[in-house]
Amino acid sequence: MVKMTLSAFKITSTLFRRAVTVVFTPSVSASSNLRSWHNPEVLLQVLQNRAFQQVTPNTIDALYGWAAINGASINVIADPIPLSDALPNSLELTIPSGSSVQVGFSNEGYWGINVNASWTYNASFYYKFPSASDFSGKVTVMLQSSIGTVYANASVPVSGSTTTWTQVVVHLTPSSSPVSTINIFTVTVDGASAIGGKINFAMFSLFPPTFKGRANGLRMDIAQACFHLWLKQHGQSFSTRWQWNATVGNLIDRPGRMGDWGYVNTDGLGLLEYMYLCEDMEMEPIMAVWAGYSLDGASLPENDLAPYIQQAIDQINFVIGDSATSKPAALRASLGHPEPFNLQYVEIGNEDFFASESYIYRWRDFAGNLTATFPQLKFIATSYPFNSTLDPVPKQYDNHVYQTPGWFAENAFYYDSVERDGTYYFEGEYAVVSTNASDIFGKPNNGRLVYPNMQGSSGEAAFMTGLERNSDIVFAASYAPLLMNTANYQWSPNLIAFDASNVYPSTSFYTQQLFSLNRGTEYLPSTWPQNGALHWSVTRDAPTNTIIIKIANTDMTDEEMSFELPFNGVHDTGTATVLSGSATSNNSPETPNAVKPVISQIKTGKIFSYTAPAYSVNVLRVEAK
Repeated sequence: MVKMTLSAFKITSTLFRRAVTVVFTPSVSASSNLRSWHNPEVLLQVLQNRAFQQVTPNTIDALYGWAAINGASINVIADPIPLSDALPNSLELTIPSGSSVQVGFSNEGYWGINVNASWTYNASFYYKFPSASDFSGKVTVMLQSSIGTVYANASVPVSGSTTTWTQVVVHLTPSSSPVSTINIFTVTVDGASAIGGKINFAMFSLFPPTFKGRANGLRMDIAQACFHLWLKQHGQSFSTRWQWNATVGNLIDRPGRMGDWGYVNTDGLGLLEYMYLCEDMEMEPIMAVWAGYSLDGASLPENDLAPYIQQAIDQINFVIGDSATSKPAALRASLGHPEPFNLQYVEIGNEDFFASESYIYRWRDFAGNLTATFPQLKFIATSYPFNSTLDPVPKQYDNHVYQTPGWFAENAFYYDSVERDGTYYFEGEYAVVSTNASDIFGKPNNGRLVYPNMQGSSGEAAFMTGLERNSDIVFAASYAPLLMNTANYQWSPNLIAFDASNVYPSTSFYTQQLFSLNRGTEYLPSTWPQNGALHWSVTRDAPTNTIIIKIANTDMTDEEMSFELPFNGVHDTGTATVLSGSATSNNSPETPNAVKPVISQIKTGKIFSYTAPAYSVNVLRVEAK
């Protein structure tokens, strides 16, 4: 019998709420980030390698994503007069002699392009002739299939006298919506009119409609699915760390950088775009700053920290500073957001338990200076919790764990014995990643999950009941990682999988969603779980007089439970929302809807029984006064 008491305490407003953590740090981490495990640009921009950033000119590798059409010659060159200092490379198109057809080049997108007749695509690029010519003709921009079926096209006149960079903008509305995403974006000219000529191109862009209509915004379907986000950027070395000031302003002034996971980050999705994302999705950001440690294992000496601390101060000022007194804040205002963004939490570093000795002085110097400058903010430490060597003593810690379903169920009481001494905790990264405790980060043939499944998600739910039970000290939690492009990924599992046209919410996504949408306002203490398979948490939503019971069954058999509610006037019916399936049930591109929440009516009362299905996450709701 599960019995509850009326000695409720308020649930922190940030736990399981719609929240985003914008963490820009270079520490070692497998993060719930926008490493979809690829460039975050895949979430907003359709074209791959659109600005030839961080590539070596005059190499085949520099042309990834691009292909020549009808005998044209294309080459990425170090342009003698580049579009900008940040973008030194351009695509040189050479028209072959004897050509009588349209010639040019194509881009395959990020493993396909979704062509939708209900959308209008905004396309643009810059061009110039390296030397003046008598060419007068048109450039044709198209969306077409890989075998030449044209879905949309637009032409613009160009002149050989254009020897300075000029932007072309066109709008493409497809005539039909092909099922296949094996489509290409093409730019061509009439070969007969331009025989032997050269044209240079730079900074291409192709956008379908974006979430909330934001310029340089996110894919609508992915953004709409992202109720819970944890966004990180890292740095393989000091020189390649993420730097906020290189990610804001005009796109042609963003150089990009070589990312930590073997691909180029274009920084088309920069700090301002992240903050707009938070506003548009009504999420609370937790922003982190780089704190002197990089993925190559090096820590900056203490004497070298000063400019990096100043860069962190500037980054925070860009987000919340007064535009009348702060240059970074004035920059924010000039870019269209004069008012400060909402920000309460700043994380100093990321997973600095990998460099715990140097973190002693790095934390001291960063936390000391940032606290003095921004006394209203709360700063989060990233070394192991309960680290008594840090000074000033952290008031907030970020804790990470990747483990098996069994580990999560067994550690559902992790925070119950933690001393209430004014320290608060952020479960910043957590996920079931394997069923093999002896090889957590191994291969799929040895227990590693490709997609979350019900055994893992029910284990995570058991752990989450403990987070909710301890929400007096656990102020936020974030599944990790967030996104995975099914065509090319480096880490699994992820909360949401996607391809060029579809989004595949996982069983863990629905688990997170169930907890988020059913938080309540007060936690009601109850008898603690005794059966190792069953875990529960009881909350009350005071405005609606609703009791919310979350149950995780981590066993292979159904489990019967009974409840006694300490209220009069309990309704005799309620609802049960159930996510359940076999241990290995998962949502993948092959079975996208294998497991989804099902809502049904149940009999309730002051005392009632309920059977939790095997490998399930359950939310019971009943009104009681």
